[in-house]
Amino acid sequence: MRHERIEINPAIMDGKPVIRGTRVPVELVLRELGAGMSTEAVILEHPRLTPDDIRAAQAFAADYLADEDIIYR
Repeated sequence: MRHERIEINPAIMDGKPVIRGTRVPVELVLRELGAGMSTEAVILEHPRLTPDDIRAAQAFAADYLADEDIIYR
């Protein structure tokens, strides 16, 4: 699935997925949300982000995980 708001470029943050037009990694956004920060708090921390950027990071992660192989042990 194509994510318009997410960019993967080897020249930016060593190719980690970032919010397009920023150097804010998707991983950082997800970690902050996972730590209990609200969308509004994440945006205060990173003023260039929008609520749509936060949702795009979550959708990207969900799509990435949906394509992962499941290994049962």
